[in-house]
Amino acid sequence: MCSLLGIEVPIIQAPIGSATNPALAAAVSNAGGLGMLALSWRDPDEIRPMIRETRERTDRPFGVNLGLAWPQDARLAVCLEEDVRIVSFFWGPPDRYTDAAHAAGATVLHTIASVAEAKRAVDAGVDAVVAQGWEAGGHIWGTVATLPLVPAVVDAVSPTPTVAAGGFADGRGLAAALALGAAGVWMGTRFLASREAAVHDLYKHRVRQAAETDTLYSHLFDLGWPDAPHRTLRNSTVERWEAAGRPEPGGRPGEGEAVAHFADGGAVERYSDVIPLPEMTGAVEALALYAGQSVGLISEIQPAGDIVAEVANEARSVLERLARPR
Repeated sequence: MCSLLGIEVPIIQAPIGSATNPALAAAVSNAGGLGMLALSWRDPDEIRPMIRETRERTDRPFGVNLGLAWPQDARLAVCLEEDVRIVSFFWGPPDRYTDAAHAAGATVLHTIASVAEAKRAVDAGVDAVVAQGWEAGGHIWGTVATLPLVPAVVDAVSPTPTVAAGGFADGRGLAAALALGAAGVWMGTRFLASREAAVHDLYKHRVRQAAETDTLYSHLFDLGWPDAPHRTLRNSTVERWEAAGRPEPGGRPGEGEAVAHFADGGAVERYSDVIPLPEMTGAVEALALYAGQSVGLISEIQPAGDIVAEVANEARSVLERLARPR
């Protein structure tokens, strides 16, 4: 996979929505991993300067991610015009987008959640699959845990590389993923606790302080992306909803209530899929705090490059220790 993507260590920064930015992607790439920009909802006019800024910050490979719950022809076209050479897709069949990306010389990754999906993606021509386990943070495509999913996908699609996603935050996890046959890991929650992540400080500190039991898998934060299950940290919105008996949309406490505001004064409603951004004001704690079960492994906020180095070095140490005869 490192050869395929032109990177030094098999660590990919997951495209963690609005938390991604050129500074984060470039920092990961400069450290030898693969930085990613999440562009699914960006206006096409925003995409071009983001790609160019990232390229100004690094001369190493980086990628872009597009969610296929929406048409992505225009966004993909801008990315390919800007000579992006690594594109990942999620949440829908990648077929026609894969053909367009390959025609422009790009490598394609696609996130899947079952063996059947992995086979379909490989038949569609993708160059690598990302096997996302249920432990992952953010929006989750399937319901199978990472441990049984990854080796099953590896067995089904090899020699196409499989990247393991969901529950990875340190070098022990990377070593374990490699032992399962994966070609590397896809980490999101760990990079939320990076200095470069474009999220509110409160969000970063909540990630740093959380235990592995502090997440919830639900459809709760559905304004903007309905019918899309996700994993978030428990917060005041979750607690109010649970106290009310977990009612369906239309009967949830505080629906329609503006709990936070963007810098321009625009309101963010309770149950929105929007995350707390750096410039927001109000009760940002009540917004969607996407995070995976790996939060229990995160104890500090670090530069993204240090995270890559720490994970890679720990994985090397683990593998060397396991290789030594007892």
